[in-house]
This record gives sequence, C-alpha cells and structure tokens, in this order.
Amino acid sequence: MAVSLYNPSSEAGLKKLDEFLLTRSYITGYQASKDDLTVYAAISKTPSAEYVNVLRWYKHIDALLRISGVSGEGSGVTVEGSAPASEVATPPAADSKASAADDDDDLDLFGEETEEEKAAAEKLAAAKKKPSKKESGKSSVLLDVKPWDDETDMVKLEEAVRSVKMEGLLWGASKLAPVGYGIKKLQIMMTIVDDQVSVDNVIEDYLTAEPINEYVQSCDIVAFNKI
Repeated sequence: MAVSLYNPSSEAGLKKLDEFLLTRSYITGYQASKDDLTVYAAISKTPSAEYVNVLRWYKHIDALLRISGVSGEGSGVTVEGSAPASEVATPPAADSKASAADDDDDLDLFGEETEEEKAAAEKLAAAKKKPSKKESGKSSVLLDVKPWDDETDMVKLEEAVRSVKMEGLLWGASKLAPVGYGIKKLQIMMTIVDDQVSVDNVIEDYLTAEPINEYVQSCDIVAFNKI
C-alpha cells in the first residue's frame, strides 16, 4: 500500500513521521526498501533526539547503506512539500498483527548491535573486499610441424610431438599435409590453459629441442584462437 508523507525535514513532518514509525520498523513492508531511501534522502540532516523513533530508523538505514545497501523494492512512497501541521495527513494505522510484528523488529533491529550482528557485518564487508577468483582462459592453437626431409618417419615425429606433456596442455586432432617434393608436414591441434602454458616455450624448449629435433626441422603457429 502506497504511503504519502509531507516534508520530513519540517517539524510537522518529523512529528508525523515519528508517530508513523512508533509501530513500524520501516516505511513500508518488513525490510528496508527504496521507500526508506526516498524518505531518508528527504531528511536534510540527522534528526534530533526529540524524535526518538525517527532517529532510530534513520541510524539503522544509514548503517545499512554503509554496510550492505538496500535492495527491497518497496510499495511506493510519496514525499510532498512541507505543510502546516493541521494539513499533514496521518498515515493509516497498521493492524494489530502487523504492529506486533514490527514491535518485534524494533527490539531486534533498532537496539544495540549484538556480537552476532557485528560478526555478520564484518564478514559481509570482508567478502565484498575479497576479489573474485578469475577463471583462466583457454586457447586453441594449430601448429605446422615440418620434418627435415622426405625420409623422416612421420609416425615417430608425431609420437615425439605428443610425448610433450605438461599441466594445461592437451593435444588434439592431427593430419599430414603435403609440402612439396614428396615431403609432408604434420598439422596438429593443441588446447592450452593460457595462464599455465606458453606456446613459444613449448616450441622452443620441447618441439625444436633435443631429442625431438631429431625429427622436427621447424614448427610454426598457423592459428591461435581464444576459446
């Protein structure tokens, strides 16, 4: 149910708001919502201790904004301009069941923070500061592996290439493609975890180094695509 309030920065408005919050924890509903933010923003400064209920509600909303924010949608509240006390509309009284529930909320939410509440607030603040773990990306790489000559055993060449094993490296499909003069090259796919494997290192430290360079004359990257 939508609520209409006059300027809560005026004495008349604060008085009515104080009466309104006597049996309520929030402007509407049973959790902090956008309605509370609307009224909170309309109050120009921290209410005086004279308005006990408004002050306790104001400090609670202020604490929520500092710790975790307010996500409730609310039922809709309108804050109108200031008006004489005689013209300020009194919000509809809550039924006895709702009032009793809100009284319970007052005891829990507006009193001093318990040790459990403080611990929960600290845990939430720490979780927000902790950076989320970024998942490592993967890439698909197509290599051209060329033998020394037409007498190179291409079966053994491929076995030598696939013998290179390391964490984050997975060999895939392969085929032989003609180069010329009876020479064929090995085209082979590899999938790598970017943070764990460097393709340049695989080529320089393994595929073109001993003992695999007995079969491999050169190795080139044909295609490199992020997955």
